[in-house]
Amino acid sequence: MRFNLSFLLCLALFAAEPPKSGIETSGFDMTCKPCDDFWRFVNGTFLDKNPIPARYPNWGVMSIVSEANKERSRTILEAAMANKRAAAGSDTRKIGDLYGSCMDESAINARGIQPLKPELDRVAAVKSVKDLVGLFLALERYNPFQGPIGIVGAPDAKNSKVVVAYVGNGGLSLPDRDYYMKDDPRSVEIRKQFVQHVTKMFELMGESPTAAANAAESILKLETSFADASMTNVMRRDPYARYNKMDLAGLTKLAPTYDWKTLLTTLKISEKETLIVSEPKFISLFEKQLNEFPLENWKTWLRWRLLNNGASELSEPFADEDFHFNKTILTGAKEQLPRWQICSNIVDAQLGDALGKAFTEKHFPPAAKKRMLELVDNMRASLAEELQAADWLAPETRKNALAKLNAFKAKIGYPDRWRDYSAISISPKNYYENVQGTVLDRRLYQLAKIGKPVDRNDWGMTPPTVNAYYSPLQNEIAFPAGILQPPMFDMSADDAANYGAIGAVIGHEMGHGFDDQGSKFDAEGNLKNWWTPEDRTKFEQRANCVIDQFNTIDVGDGLHHTGKLVVGEALGDLGGLKLAYQAYHRTLRGKPAPPVLDGYTTDQRFFIAFAHVWGNQYREEAKRLRLNTDPHPLAKFRANGTVMNMPEFHKAFGCKQGDAMVRPAEKQCKLW
Repeated sequence: MRFNLSFLLCLALFAAEPPKSGIETSGFDMTCKPCDDFWRFVNGTFLDKNPIPARYPNWGVMSIVSEANKERSRTILEAAMANKRAAAGSDTRKIGDLYGSCMDESAINARGIQPLKPELDRVAAVKSVKDLVGLFLALERYNPFQGPIGIVGAPDAKNSKVVVAYVGNGGLSLPDRDYYMKDDPRSVEIRKQFVQHVTKMFELMGESPTAAANAAESILKLETSFADASMTNVMRRDPYARYNKMDLAGLTKLAPTYDWKTLLTTLKISEKETLIVSEPKFISLFEKQLNEFPLENWKTWLRWRLLNNGASELSEPFADEDFHFNKTILTGAKEQLPRWQICSNIVDAQLGDALGKAFTEKHFPPAAKKRMLELVDNMRASLAEELQAADWLAPETRKNALAKLNAFKAKIGYPDRWRDYSAISISPKNYYENVQGTVLDRRLYQLAKIGKPVDRNDWGMTPPTVNAYYSPLQNEIAFPAGILQPPMFDMSADDAANYGAIGAVIGHEMGHGFDDQGSKFDAEGNLKNWWTPEDRTKFEQRANCVIDQFNTIDVGDGLHHTGKLVVGEALGDLGGLKLAYQAYHRTLRGKPAPPVLDGYTTDQRFFIAFAHVWGNQYREEAKRLRLNTDPHPLAKFRANGTVMNMPEFHKAFGCKQGDAMVRPAEKQCKLW
């Protein structure tokens, strides 16, 4: 047999081709040393060349992945909208008609405030506190927090196999209760802008400037009283503080004016059902305000709530003013999203499984799911090794920790069973009613679960979402198909990059099972202490190290994170990266040393891939909003704040004591 020499040479060259490194060196800032600012070294040039688009409050690597997913969804939705052969009532017809009704801006603008008029008329008809309560009860069926309080279904934190009724509170238009309480110049200015915003919205409804301004002031006054009775975001991190179990009689005693019995009947919840009240103090305040706050002011506030919740689905003047305050004032975004993105987001939010099914069929092959499960299994095995080696854990605590780890359920890509949307009717024309119909369907779907066993099939995110989560009540980690795209997860890339990027995310979500909140839930998702007192004290000491670190990092302009707010996410980052590193090296056991690729060693590529995930920058307004409300640290400090504590990183890049990326040895934080 004769062989073609050039063909053999090509084969040899192909066989010798090195693996894809998985890192993009063109984004590096080579004027910045890795040991001075690792985040800037990895992302500096990328961020300089990719300024924040006018329509966004922040921009970075995950934004670009999300943008690509939106384009993929757009292709699906435009095809569905144009598909005249799709069967009536099919998911294809539903997502196409919802998208199309959203895109029909001329029809939306022609209707003005008209879609909201039936609900506004119901408010106008209120003549007494009894009428007001009755309207709250009726609206509760559609939206749990149109009023100041609401009931939702969720697993019982102390019996997690069953869904029970949680009584929560809301009623705030600003992002967090502290926006009403703080007296710093920024908070005062936002409250001033809020009053101007509400005034403008009431004027758009036809109110005179004076009446609109008076309405805005009364709304701020009522919401300030709500804020004063609400827990801070740090207080809410304590699951024990939010678990107040009572029966119908106990709830009625807290607020006898509110017709709780009728509310349960309206929501088809048994009077014998377990009720868990998140903030009893707030319920008592609500009772007081029902009887003391003027009825006309209550009606004004409720008109505002209806308008505020529906503004983005109304005509352009309302949607634009809603954007101006909630995006421009609060986050710094300069212009609206393109209409197609707004409409794609609506379909994803309201018919997520229908869109998600089409999305995953095109963009998440079975091989990717199989590979992710392999990564998760290796991460699980590596965490088991870390727990076994954690000499500060007593045998009893270690046994319980391993039991919890072994009970973790991993959800990858998409649900095993898709939602049935057959009960929803979607019109090609009536956008506002379409959205309200999907909202009602989702609400009834959730309420129907109360009193029944937990359905583990349900997800907390839609398949195209670029995010992931851990549920302490179900002890599960979930990774939608949307985040499992390059550079987060690349089937063709070297393992070092995949473990540094998506591996660290997997480790992060696993780590939430052992953070300041998750560590209070056992293997079955129950709120139950499984630590010895001594080990719990040691855990708190390790968590306090992270709290102290983030309390003291200056993020610019003298601002700092609130350590007790971000400790869970920061622990997840630290534990997750450490775990991903151990898991990656676990794959190398018994194998030749990996090659240097693109000029960087395997460990360097691992850390580069991690830092690149957090290549993100914020507008000043968005930064301050996140510092006030978000339990996640700012992106730069998720990267730098984590590697500062890792000797493995210091070794990989030759960093030494005294370098900015090296915390003093006695202050380096470690979980296991």
